[in-house]
Amino acid sequence: MKGEEIAHRTLELNGIMMHVAEKGEGPVVLFLHGFPELWYSWRHQIVSLASRGFRAVAPDLRGYGDSDAPPDIAVYSIFHLVGDLVALINALGQEQVFVVGHDWGAILAWNLCVFRPDKVKAMINLSVIFRPRHPVVRPVDFFRQHYGDDYYICRFQESGVAEAEFARTDTILLFKWLLTYHKPAPLFLSKGKGFVGSLDKEITLPSWLSEDDINYYASKFSKSGFTGRFNYYRNLDRNWELTAAWTGVQVKVPVKFIIGDLNLSYHTTGTKDYIHKGGFKRDVPFLEDVVVMEGVGHFLNQERPNEISDHIYEFIHKF
Repeated sequence: MKGEEIAHRTLELNGIMMHVAEKGEGPVVLFLHGFPELWYSWRHQIVSLASRGFRAVAPDLRGYGDSDAPPDIAVYSIFHLVGDLVALINALGQEQVFVVGHDWGAILAWNLCVFRPDKVKAMINLSVIFRPRHPVVRPVDFFRQHYGDDYYICRFQESGVAEAEFARTDTILLFKWLLTYHKPAPLFLSKGKGFVGSLDKEITLPSWLSEDDINYYASKFSKSGFTGRFNYYRNLDRNWELTAAWTGVQVKVPVKFIIGDLNLSYHTTGTKDYIHKGGFKRDVPFLEDVVVMEGVGHFLNQERPNEISDHIYEFIHKF
């Protein structure tokens, strides 16, 4: 961001080179972005938290932006991804950090707390709930049973197919479509139709997203592409196999959870009941607060930057 003096460096850790953006001094707040984003998704929160006495750190996750994006699906397992986070925390010279996650970043944050709760002081997760491992049903089977083969997670499974479909769409237009998706309905991608259709009409950006923002996301696409990003989804069933030993484990760190009521994940089968009827609190016993933001979609940290920054600060400053 121009004039905001966010510092950038690249760290060698866990077998990859990881790009990190950071600003401020004090207790570390580790920001974890989701699909299809970058560290840049946290630009507002980095500046806000740094101004309030925290050291804000936001990496490009493995497969994204200026971090390494190895092509092998196998190196995007949950153990590799959480391993990156533990290595990053250690490289920052920290025993514990505050963690803020969104979308896939939230999934990684939940798993960091399952595997290494000793590394997390407290956590704020956005948009994606904790999903305890089902003892019988594989994740992709769950989505296919409820939504069919055209559900976006199912469409991402076959190596090379999603990449080819996305390549048929102009990159700028593609990021505009992805980042402005603002519907509570499931996301379906029809095979053979470019997934997102022709997208030949101009997409009007909301007030919280500028052409410069879109151009930044698109500019980094040329380096890393989408394969690494899709490989997160391609490990869902493998992660289920790898984590059998953690079936039934609770998340035992202090947690605040925030979601928009127009977020497609809020309307995923069973999610509302899980959040509001006791399941969430059962599995995350130190869940201190759940905030449902009205009229807000999936990318709430960008759509409501000041409110999200305030929520983060108000939660973590008491620890």
